[in-house]
Amino acid sequence: MKNIFVGICFFLIGVSAQAQCAMCRAALESEEGGVKAEAINDGIVYLMAIPYILVGILGFAIYRLKFGNKKPSKNLS
Repeated sequence: MKNIFVGICFFLIGVSAQAQCAMCRAALESEEGGVKAEAINDGIVYLMAIPYILVGILGFAIYRLKFGNKKPSKNLS
């Protein structure tokens, strides 16, 4: 049980990383201010998150179909 908790914490508590390739970084570092560089980083992280969200939704839907509401039905006969 402790290993599962540590594993979940490992994936949920992440260190902020720069999501940028070397070519994009070189092109954007020459600009003053860095506003465009931050926008590029945010866009890359946003695009990276979409597949994980879709897989999570698909997994939840499959879970609900397999282990859905299995309440005993009441027959009034």
